[in-house]
Amino acid sequence: MVVGQAPGPVTHREGLHFAGPAGRTLAGWLERAGFCPGEQHKWPYLSAAWLSSLTRCFPGPSGSGTGDRAPSPKEIALCRPFLEEEISLVDPDVIVLVGALAVRAFLGNVKLEDVVGRRLEQDGRALIPLPHSSGVSRWGNRPENQAKIERAVALLKAERERLGL
Repeated sequence: MVVGQAPGPVTHREGLHFAGPAGRTLAGWLERAGFCPGEQHKWPYLSAAWLSSLTRCFPGPSGSGTGDRAPSPKEIALCRPFLEEEISLVDPDVIVLVGALAVRAFLGNVKLEDVVGRRLEQDGRALIPLPHSSGVSRWGNRPENQAKIERAVALLKAERERLGL
């Protein structure tokens, strides 16, 4: 299961999570972890991953004009029961947390630097934190953070192999 922060504008328009630029970056990470791409113009990992987010609705553009507005704590709390029900129904072995909001929603007030590249467990599930995959996030541009992303990708590959995917 992959959990992001909120649907983006392309997701909102097309009805598919991670359908925009952030999805292409995420797809690259998943390909490097050994997941096979699927048909062109479709999410390449529908058979191997359930895609979701902390909130259900596109929160709109950010006030600064760059990127999307992050969902508020109230919006995240309002949608949390839906995500919890989804997790219960899907019952994933691994949850990939994409972005600081998703990471903190599951792990509390942590820094990406402290958790990206680590395999964590919660409720019997592996958690693999990643930074936000959009071009707006600059976290992954620093060499030390790129190394953490590569460690996270290697952990995801190990989980894929462990599960026989």
